[in-house]
Amino acid sequence: MTDLSAWIGRTREASDLVTPRLLAEFRATFAPHLAPVADGIAPPALHWCLAPETPPAESLGPDGHATKGGFLPPVPLPRRMWAGGQIETVSDLRAGDAVTRTETVRDVAFKSGRSGSLCFVTVDHAVSTGRGVAIHERQDIVYREAAGAETGTRVAPERDDPDAYTAVWAMPATPTLLFRYSAMTFNGHRFHYDQPYATQVEGYADLVVHGPMQATLLMNLAATLLGQVPRTFAYRGVSPMTANQTFRICGRISGAGFEGVTVDAASRVCMRARGDA
Repeated sequence: MTDLSAWIGRTREASDLVTPRLLAEFRATFAPHLAPVADGIAPPALHWCLAPETPPAESLGPDGHATKGGFLPPVPLPRRMWAGGQIETVSDLRAGDAVTRTETVRDVAFKSGRSGSLCFVTVDHAVSTGRGVAIHERQDIVYREAAGAETGTRVAPERDDPDAYTAVWAMPATPTLLFRYSAMTFNGHRFHYDQPYATQVEGYADLVVHGPMQATLLMNLAATLLGQVPRTFAYRGVSPMTANQTFRICGRISGAGFEGVTVDAASRVCMRARGDA
């Protein structure tokens, strides 16, 4: 594969405001599945809706993302997904905060897996307010081969029993839910809203539910069970979650921390997460 090490260390910065409108949209999209917070405090994971990339329409690639080769490297694999990451919460975001997001490409690594060639791009984020850094985050992005080009043996899907968890939220994965989250995050990836593209080009069974949306719900469940926003919260995509079904967000306290999963209607695990108080 192409040597993309020149992209390691690239940095960009963007700013935004925690506005009343954004807070209202976020609550309207996810309530009642949000952790209780004091007046003026933003719910956990709102930061993914702040300072998104805003590429002009003429610069978009065929998948609806910004064309590769700018901030993110020109990975020669067409299918992109949010694979996981880790969040360290230092302080709350508050209504009216001016927020700056600084992103840095930490690593670019090619690997071979059961589904063929993969490329993992790791990006570090620092979300700051006038009070200092509020959130440190690592995001793992994975690029895969075109649909139908996978090689190797497929493994059986990982399953889990929601009854084994002390708290379970049910969320209908409607196209409207996906549209609202894409709008809040300015996410143009077509497999979230263009069903023919999702099924015929990228090879999924239906529209794809956002990885950060699932992580948002898991982080809010963690904060609800722990009684506070987890100091560290790690999450990992296991299998794509598709739309037009009701999925479940499941969690329990384990030791001094939280562990949770999202599962689809067939109890297939789509994301795993762990949070520490």
